[in-house]
This record gives sequence, structure tokens and C-alpha cells, in this order.
Amino acid sequence: MLATERSRPEAPIRNTLTLVFGLPYRAGVIYQHPLAFLLGLEGIALLRAFAGDHGREFVDARLAEVRALLEAGSELGDGATVGPITTVDGYREWAQLYDQQANQLIDLEQPAVREILDGLTPGTALDAACGTGRHASYLASLGHDVIGVDTSAQMLAKAAAKVREGRFVLADLHDLPLPDDHVDLVVCALALTHVPDLEPVLAEFVRVLRPGGHLVISDSRGLLADLGLPLVQTVDGDFGYMPTWSRHTSDYLQAALPLGLVVRRCEEPRRPYPLVDDNDERSVDADPPLAHVPGSPPNIWALHRWCTDAANAAYRGVPAAIIWHFQLAAS
Repeated sequence: MLATERSRPEAPIRNTLTLVFGLPYRAGVIYQHPLAFLLGLEGIALLRAFAGDHGREFVDARLAEVRALLEAGSELGDGATVGPITTVDGYREWAQLYDQQANQLIDLEQPAVREILDGLTPGTALDAACGTGRHASYLASLGHDVIGVDTSAQMLAKAAAKVREGRFVLADLHDLPLPDDHVDLVVCALALTHVPDLEPVLAEFVRVLRPGGHLVISDSRGLLADLGLPLVQTVDGDFGYMPTWSRHTSDYLQAALPLGLVVRRCEEPRRPYPLVDDNDERSVDADPPLAHVPGSPPNIWALHRWCTDAANAAYRGVPAAIIWHFQLAAS
């Protein structure tokens, strides 16, 4: 059933371009150099020391490590030029491995989202950008009638196999194939980072929500803005990145509150400390250790081991995700 036109705002021109061509308007070829990333981590760590988080011994160690990294730069190899790919293409390649790979972001995000979901009355739930269906499956276990939408046919197939009683539809977040006031709950997990503008998508969520309905959002937070773009290796062996947008907390509020959404909960889980510990099996980089391949796009998790102390200092206390629970005001 096609969505009606009530209360659907006109998307800005740049969003229209995004939908037509499949790429955010600012996306372009980027250049990533492994040494630049490592020196950047050292710089963040030194700035934190400058602000009083660390003493002279830490600063001296960082300066010595910077010199060592500069001397060892040839071991890291040259940088790599990487072009943008659409989320459709990216998740086509990622779908087969998505559920098999350890993902610290999901480990941090999922408990908070499920805690919110546990407190809601079962009804009709939309999992928007459902991916392989991890939240859709949980919603079904709680007694919800589940509808899932995603732009990746491969991810949808995984979700449909997990939740056989659900209904899964290939669709874009800007144009949900649902009538107005149709669902009691919308869940959108780790997907809005791929959307240039929040307001049109949140407005579409509000359109399909019943008055008094709930919206649960999780989104990723980068170390510095868009640092850590998702890189995907395509079938031809090349690499591409999926453009992302990292937002301030106020950006979500500025988009949500005018739509009649009321904040019920917000939290920002931090990455564990230490992030990198060669002797800790729970470390994000441990078992098996990742290796940087010179000449390929830098894998930031593999590079962390080149400057463990700086990486831990740079990431300490930095949110990995933001989780929102909104409720639509009753009419």
C-alpha cells in the first residue's frame, strides 16, 4: 500500500539528488594515508595532555613515538584513494558477512535499545533500515507485528529468514510504503548516519506513527565528525566507502521537536577503556589481530596497534553511539 501525501514535507534539492543518483551531494573521492591517521591520533592525545589529562612522561612518550612513526612510515606504505559507493552497493557486499563479524558498536548499542523496547506495549512495529533483522527478530519475540524496510535486497533476505512471520519490503526511508498513522513503534538503528538531512526522514517516521506512538533511534558517533567511514571491498577487489554524517546532539532535537516528538530518553554509550590492549581478549583488536596491508585503504582498527597509548587516550570517554527514545504527542 502506497503512503499518502499527508504531512510529507518536500525534501531539499540536495536530498532529491541523493535519492535520484544514490549518492550524498557532497560525496567524492577521498585520500587516506595510514601515517596521517596515526599522527592524527597522536595529535589528539597530545592536545588532551595539553589540557591537563596527562603529564610530562606521557607527552615525552608521544613525541618519541611520533618520531618513530615518521621513521617507520615506509613500512606503512603510501595512502590509498577511495571513491564513494551507495549503501545499496555497500551492503550488497557486506550482507554475507554482517552477522558473522564482531561489531563493538552493536555490542554497545543493542542493550540500550532493547531495554527501551522491553518497556513498550506490543503492537505494530516498523524496523526502518532493518538490515539483517537483529532488532526485527527481537521485536517479534516481544509480540510485535513486524514490518521491515531496507534498500538492500540482500540484507532484507537475511532479515526475512530470521523473522518468517514479519513483512519485509524494499524501500527508502524517505518514502515508506505505509499509510498514515499505521504503526505504534518505529525503530531505526545505526542507519541515519547515511542520511544527509534528518528532518525529511524523521517527518516520514512521524507520518506513519500513530499519535502516542514511539520512535527509537540509534546512531553512530565518530571520534571526529566523519572519521571512520565504512570501507567495503567490492566483488572486483576494489574498495569503496559509504559516506556518513556524524551529528551533534542538538541536530536530532532540532529535527525532532518541531514534528511533535517528545524526548523520553537519551544516552551515549562510550567505548570501553582501554580500547586497545594486546593482553586483553576483549580488546576490539584482539583475537585475531588485524594487519594493515600497505597500499590498501587504512583499516583504523589494525593501525591502532602502532600507537596503543595514543589511541586509548584519543578515544577515552568518546561516545560510540547515541540512542534516542521519542514519543509522538497524542493528537
